[in-house]
Amino acid sequence: MSTGHGSADVGPAAVGSADAYMVESPVLRTFIGAVRRAMADEPDPSRRLRRLRPAFAELLADQTWLPEELRQPYAASGMGQGIGQYLVYKSASGDLSLSALVLPAGATTPVHDHLAWGLVGMYSGAQTEWVYRRLDDGGDDGPARVEEVERRALAAGEFYELLPPEGDIHRVRATDDGPSISLHLLGNDVGCVWRHRFEPERDLVHPFRSSYANRPCASEPG
Repeated sequence: MSTGHGSADVGPAAVGSADAYMVESPVLRTFIGAVRRAMADEPDPSRRLRRLRPAFAELLADQTWLPEELRQPYAASGMGQGIGQYLVYKSASGDLSLSALVLPAGATTPVHDHLAWGLVGMYSGAQTEWVYRRLDDGGDDGPARVEEVERRALAAGEFYELLPPEGDIHRVRATDDGPSISLHLLGNDVGCVWRHRFEPERDLVHPFRSSYANRPCASEPG
């Protein structure tokens, strides 16, 4: 299915026991190849992320490869408010994923974590990010305490590293007139792993799985 964005196509290419490319694009294939080489060469996540920064910056700057279908809000969002999380790529083993997170204007994510090393950057639009630190013993459900440690504005092309536990808990709000799109390169299958959603005003945490708008998780129907 042609999208009008360069040579990118949407489709479940190479699914099942193989890597899943939900967008067929030379730009994406080149980037994922660079990531896989860095993972093989650099066992230390911090060094790996430093090596990947130039390639991730190029991916954020190229507006031709992400199709319109993956730039839209999603009414049945697992995060609410029409927030769409779209799978772009997932490795067969689940040790790597790239996803696009679309926030309608004014939408705010829940406070959540990611539980993996990664890079998160703005593809289009603008966001404000609140970063939190957990203060309790790390339970999965029930009482939990987090405190805000940083707040920053992010514009298109800007990105940051995730190295849990540092910087792994946050919430973001779209601050532009239209939707904002961020790209999430993470060392897990972020839409399908169980992670944590926090309620700082009530000192609570809950198990949380965001899912993807365009591909069910293994235990979901579809």
